[in-house]
Amino acid sequence: MKTLSLALILASIATAANNTAVGEFYVEPPTLISLGFEWTITGDDNRNATVAVSYRKKGAATWTDGLPLLRIGGERINENALRYVTPHMFSGSIFELEPATEYEARFVMSDPDGVTGTAAQTVTVKTRSEPVPAAGGKTYHVYPPGFTGEKQQPAFTGLLGAYFTGSNGADNFNTYPARVQPGDVILVHAGLYKDNRYRYGAPLGTVSSGTYFLTQSGTAERPIVIKGAGDGEAIFDGDGAYNLFNVMAANYNYFEGITIRNTELAFQAGLKNIAGSVGLTIKRCKFEDIGRGLYTDWSGSKDYYIADNTFTGKFHADVLMGFTGSTWQPFLEKYPPVLVSEYAVKVYGSGHVVAYNRIERFHDGVDVATYGNPDGPRDRMPVSIDFYGNDISNMEDNCLESDGGAHNVRIFRNRCFNHGHRALSVQPMFGGPVYFIRNVVYHAPEGGAVKLTASSSGIALYHNTFIAAVKPMLLATSNLHFRNNLILGKTETPEIFSVETSTNYSSSDYNGFRPNEGAPFSFSWSSPPAGMMANYVGEFGALSTQAQAQLEAKARVTKQFKTLPEFSAATGQDTHSKLVDFDVFRKVTPPGPNPQTLYKPADFDFRLRAGSAAIDAGVRLPGVNDGFEGRAPDLGALEGDQPVPHYGPR
Repeated sequence: MKTLSLALILASIATAANNTAVGEFYVEPPTLISLGFEWTITGDDNRNATVAVSYRKKGAATWTDGLPLLRIGGERINENALRYVTPHMFSGSIFELEPATEYEARFVMSDPDGVTGTAAQTVTVKTRSEPVPAAGGKTYHVYPPGFTGEKQQPAFTGLLGAYFTGSNGADNFNTYPARVQPGDVILVHAGLYKDNRYRYGAPLGTVSSGTYFLTQSGTAERPIVIKGAGDGEAIFDGDGAYNLFNVMAANYNYFEGITIRNTELAFQAGLKNIAGSVGLTIKRCKFEDIGRGLYTDWSGSKDYYIADNTFTGKFHADVLMGFTGSTWQPFLEKYPPVLVSEYAVKVYGSGHVVAYNRIERFHDGVDVATYGNPDGPRDRMPVSIDFYGNDISNMEDNCLESDGGAHNVRIFRNRCFNHGHRALSVQPMFGGPVYFIRNVVYHAPEGGAVKLTASSSGIALYHNTFIAAVKPMLLATSNLHFRNNLILGKTETPEIFSVETSTNYSSSDYNGFRPNEGAPFSFSWSSPPAGMMANYVGEFGALSTQAQAQLEAKARVTKQFKTLPEFSAATGQDTHSKLVDFDVFRKVTPPGPNPQTLYKPADFDFRLRAGSAAIDAGVRLPGVNDGFEGRAPDLGALEGDQPVPHYGPR
């Protein structure tokens, strides 16, 4: 028998480890305009495999290139109670599709070291439709107590009287079976719906909790609809109740055109490890004087559609105020930290859409719930979540958070003005990708534009306009990528662009930077020593977050640079990036010295000035910047003379 040499044996082992073996292919729950995919693998230790993406409407002749899937796997999340290692796979999204449309999507895996198994997948997936009332159901009319005018029939006093076969604010409150069936519509007529919840036998039947417990389910095609009748404002006043609407046991309930005010939590839709709902829709509603708008952290929550609403919290209307960081220390005596309004929307689960809402005066705007380690079963993973078109201002903390998501969280075309502590947050992300695409951030005076921390991984920031620095926070991120962004000072931090990463496959290029005047350094890159793919130190849960951060910092090489050419030459990052100034915009000036100033979006024009340094300075990103003008895509959130995205209710 021929004996193999040690060199041949080692070469064979290396080839086997670098070869990619394909595994399961998953199609995530679709949203209205996005699709998400995952393709598990083994091998590819040298991480040189790729997956090309193309798609077309079903039956069309021509394929369109999409953004390649992101290679993830082996990244570690280790903070507080979080203990997670990202599984090896490719994951990614197709963007800006049409609702209710079938698409064919094609995926081709390549690896110079070889691919074992079927290297191509083609799937057909249909995007979701916007939820609408169904035809053919029964219609019930609801009027407030004391209404004396002519009533359309069948008519009921209060919502519960129509939803159930009766209502009672006394011992019998829970005895009535549901009246409504899938496809039925309850029209809520103008007036004030405010129960006397501390009165035995209160007229609207909410008992002392003041909560409407709604427990009947519709279907995706035939939701149960609760809708303003259109004859004036229909106001549900919670009278200070903790929770006004509880829909944890009600799937496919649909709310439209009502006003909700004076409650700590407007919609309780799910609780971790307890129960939750599917298919909740809230459209064109107004939320006022509330602590929280919508909350679910039940991992089985799916397919919410929260769109075209206005959320107004209880924080200061005349000044911006943050709670943490040196920026806010001089103001704490006059404006002590009181968490009166925590967030407008917080969701967990899959398939959610939060779009075109106007949100003001909260701690956070729109969040993924910081749930903890994902549960694991495919139908309980936090994947395929879209936040887009939202207009968010005057947040004490963050504009938008992907915290707690796993794969294909898509945050795009949002406008973030006036944020007390870092506008866009990733704390943590369990593998990714999370996409931040074409968002505008202006005035984030404490910490800058992004919060990249908690050992997050799989972060893609493409075509954003940040009038604030990019600066890390504790615990390095992994698998982090910047392309085609505009990042301009001024902020309280000296550097304009600083990255801490545990992976040497993080990358940055084709960006535009404006360094702060007089800064001792403007660029910083902290990563593992050369020759290491990644470097993770410390045992899971062995150290405090602060101690873990210090240990990780010692395991990286940190380099700081005053100029962009020095930074690029030493790190190999941003070799095609360039310096810009505020004159690249048609009408943008930096924020002034007072961090409490509230700036109005109407006073700015973030479109690029013809001939500026940001024009044609980007790189082609298939599926992201298709249809660009000129020789190449422009930098930042807005392209050429193309229409400015719509922000807020349509």
